[in-house]
Amino acid sequence: MHKKFAPTPPMGWNSWDCYGATVNEEALRGNAEYMAKYLKDYGWEYIVCDIQWSEPKAKGFAYNDFYPLCMDEYSRLIPSVERFPSSEGGKGFKPIADYVHSLGLKFGIHIMRGIPRQAVHSEASIKCDGVKARDIALPYSVCMWNTDMYGVNPKAKGAQEYYDSLLELYASWGVDFIKCDDIADTRFSANHYEGKAEIEMLRKAIDKCGRDIVLSLSPGPADPKQHLHLAANANMWRITDDFWDSWERIHDMFDRCLTWQSYVKPGAWPDCDMLPIGHLALCDNNGKGRWTNFTEDELKTLMSLWCIFRSPLMIGAEMRDNDEFTLSLLQNEELIYMLKNSKGARQIYRDEKNKKGTIMWQSQGKKCTYLAIFNTDNKNHNIKYDIGDNSKVWDMWEHKEIKYNGAVKVNSHGVRMLKLEK
Repeated sequence: MHKKFAPTPPMGWNSWDCYGATVNEEALRGNAEYMAKYLKDYGWEYIVCDIQWSEPKAKGFAYNDFYPLCMDEYSRLIPSVERFPSSEGGKGFKPIADYVHSLGLKFGIHIMRGIPRQAVHSEASIKCDGVKARDIALPYSVCMWNTDMYGVNPKAKGAQEYYDSLLELYASWGVDFIKCDDIADTRFSANHYEGKAEIEMLRKAIDKCGRDIVLSLSPGPADPKQHLHLAANANMWRITDDFWDSWERIHDMFDRCLTWQSYVKPGAWPDCDMLPIGHLALCDNNGKGRWTNFTEDELKTLMSLWCIFRSPLMIGAEMRDNDEFTLSLLQNEELIYMLKNSKGARQIYRDEKNKKGTIMWQSQGKKCTYLAIFNTDNKNHNIKYDIGDNSKVWDMWEHKEIKYNGAVKVNSHGVRMLKLEK
């Protein structure tokens, strides 16, 4: 049932890469307006508010340990009015979600696995008669990098009711997408029952809430052995830890995509993480941030691999600062069509020495074959590959037909993204 919520890889924007924990209402509304004007027609649709939205004084990419969070009477975190003024009076994220919906887009939020520690320590109630937050908490089940939450004991009375109450609240706000954190990495494999169980409780709660909500699990790397469980409960799950803008990270993703290539299915998408492109980290450098470290060729490689593999796409940039080239990456209709309509992506060739050489991926379109030829060397190369006779060769980045004489020039750390038609 839930797989119909994301029949193709979700495409949107997430606030983490540009605002860390400091995103506010102005940034959400402003980026939604940009997406509606420049990207909606290309398939981009989600605006996702990332972590710490319940904390009034969140900072950068770090976290304030044990800082008081905004919470309602049922131990559910609510937006900080200081950062999201329209949430005043118990409105939550509904005013922002309504505005995003009015633009023809969808709205998402980040949540952490579990129940707030402050709810447990203050003996707060949950939305289950006679049950307190402390009754469902697992105090030993904590996040290694964030102090906000305890895990939930799946065997406790009130555990499922707590998750049901969360989704009841989020559905009332108009949430369309949930990114649940501290729940998908390899710690939560077969030997960690509570992690898998919390995924299942989330699934049940979404199914009960009456709203189609896409479920994304973070961070990674997820355990490939758990692919059936992940697909049965979520729409997308991270196959890596946080992805940032270095060539080494892209090269590592070739291996991760190879590991997961057989498990890409409609409605259940292995997730290569966000696109750290454009203007990033505005919560650093006195609000000036920095521009992506990727070269233009590396950015084309990034987009080509994510799209042929069919990863979800989440923009990390402050979109309102996009330059012409960054926008062109996101408006490549041919690439997005491949993302939405191809199948069977797989690595077909790899010849590298010391992580430098050639990697090729192939997938099938409706009436064509897609071929990505990646050059992982530090030098430009003419790369040979036999595509057979009588094929029309279309370059999806140059947007033109090319003459193919058995080889193509590929720039260092670059790609030739080709569509082959008989």
